[in-house]
Amino acid sequence: MSGHSKWSKIKRDKAVKDSKRGAIFTKLGNLISIEARDKGGDPDSNFGLRLAIDRAKSSNMPKDNIEKAIKRGTGELKGDIIEELYYEGIGPCNIQFIVKSLTDNKNRSASDIKHVFTKYGGSFASVKWNFKQKGVINVIKEEVDKSNIFEEEKQLELIDVGAEDIIKEEEGVIIYTKVENLQKARDYLNAQDIKVESADIEYISKDTQELGKEDQEKMDKFIEELESIEDVSDYYTNTDL
Repeated sequence: MSGHSKWSKIKRDKAVKDSKRGAIFTKLGNLISIEARDKGGDPDSNFGLRLAIDRAKSSNMPKDNIEKAIKRGTGELKGDIIEELYYEGIGPCNIQFIVKSLTDNKNRSASDIKHVFTKYGGSFASVKWNFKQKGVINVIKEEVDKSNIFEEEKQLELIDVGAEDIIKEEEGVIIYTKVENLQKARDYLNAQDIKVESADIEYISKDTQELGKEDQEKMDKFIEELESIEDVSDYYTNTDL
């Protein structure tokens, strides 16, 4: 597996300045509301909601904000109707992107995202054929070092709970699962007292493209502008950023 950029996104989320934290909370609140609306407001029975809440907590989103977002989703509090939309396109350096948007205005969402693609020489285009949805779990190095469950002789236990691929990197370990096995693998790690840095369903590219050093600055600027759009919740690419 490759084309995974979650480590860099985790680092950027942790380093976000206070001035931008309100925008991050808005995005996370919309994600929580959609999960609560679609499958109920109880995180014990709604795994997607539990993942969204965990993501919000890792970004230090206040408990009151989380509770209000759940209530907006279940209809206990009034709020705008949020839609989940996906946009496909070719970004700078001919890199493929799938962009996830949570928005109360799909015309604004499409216009803002398309503007950034166009600004950097890209355009909307069909690319989803090169991606497949997978469960993706990230465990940082400090947690990996606490346990031997990631050692080769112990990995059969992870495979038994749904791990399809286990990749050790400098920052930690990435575990890929089928979508339907993500919860089982996540619960197994929790039972082993392993703190999961992130767990989500993501689009992972089948074939990847290398990004040259000379193109990195342009790509960084594109990503920065894409992330600054309040409607953009996540994005997936066919390169390792």
